Amino acid sequence: MAVIGSDTHKLDSTTRHKIKHFVKMLEQFRGRGTELVTVYAPAGYDLNRIIGQLQEEQGTAENIKSKQTRTNVVDALERMIVHLRGVAKNPPNGLAAFSGNVAEREGQSDIKVWSIEMPIPSTQRLYRCDKEFILGPLKEIVEHENTYGLVVLDRRDAMVAILKGKTIIPLVQTHSEVPGKHKSGGQSAVRFERLREGATIEHFKKIADYMKDQFLPIIQDINGIIIGGPGVTVNLFLQNDYITGEVRKKILGTKDLSYTGEFGLQELLEKSEDILADQEVAEEKKLMQKFFYELSKDTGLAAYGRDDILKYLGYGAVELVLLSEELDEPVIEMFEAEAEKTGATVKLISVETREGVQLMEMGKIAAILRYPMQAH
Repeated sequence: MAVIGSDTHKLDSTTRHKIKHFVKMLEQFRGRGTELVTVYAPAGYDLNRIIGQLQEEQGTAENIKSKQTRTNVVDALERMIVHLRGVAKNPPNGLAAFSGNVAEREGQSDIKVWSIEMPIPSTQRLYRCDKEFILGPLKEIVEHENTYGLVVLDRRDAMVAILKGKTIIPLVQTHSEVPGKHKSGGQSAVRFERLREGATIEHFKKIADYMKDQFLPIIQDINGIIIGGPGVTVNLFLQNDYITGEVRKKILGTKDLSYTGEFGLQELLEKSEDILADQEVAEEKKLMQKFFYELSKDTGLAAYGRDDILKYLGYGAVELVLLSEELDEPVIEMFEAEAEKTGATVKLISVETREGVQLMEMGKIAAILRYPMQAH
């Protein structure tokens, strides 16, 4: 029985990875008929009621015409009932359970059963026999990522994007008709400056319209909006009522930037780590940057490579283990077990950031140490 739980609504990277692995494992199985059984018990629901329903379904399954399908369904339900009786009490967040014949050859029987505690409180109640396991509710949990709106602008250019999980997705770019500064004096300079101010206003209105068009339809799914650019320009943009109210409410903060365009979006992300403190992207980048800092300064506090990290874990010298999500599950589980022995923390690092790709390329396993060690 696989049980993965969490006391909060936020998934840490290790829990997320384990659920993804669990889902991927179940996705490979296909029934020859509607013989794979899926059960979701919501938080607070009595498992005895689920068991009672499954016993009734056993009687109904006896009417299935295909002898092989009938046998597989009845056996899968029986294994599920026995399994749930062993669980005894529904976990705090609810439970998902799966059973069925997963034999590779037709005519053979290999009934397996799995269950997993839902990582966040679930309201999902479901019983179904199908040709595949119903994994949508679990997928929705692990695939959902916090989404932020990003806007970078100056008097000449602007770009609107979203940050989904760790990925920046540019949406729309605009270029203004604001002319350069006028150097001549007299009335022509005043008139020119008035035209320049008018063009700036039109530029700001266009940016606000793009923000409305891109963000308002998904406003409920956006955790917040961050705006970046030259400080004076950003303040001028925000001082007026260009931005519609619902979008304005989502603005979390601003950052003073040197760039616009895609470079500006990357700079905005890097400068917004305080705003995105709860985002895994910021945490991953910060941890990996600390590792690369220690490595570049040759402090002896950074190490990488499977053998060295295992050795240092044995010495109790490891503070933090950095594992690429590209590692095989058994390897991850082995390092988690070793880290637990000495109170070391394990952090899974995705390949969705530049630093994560670097970790993968250097062997997928690294660590920050409690005290300097020398590799042998």
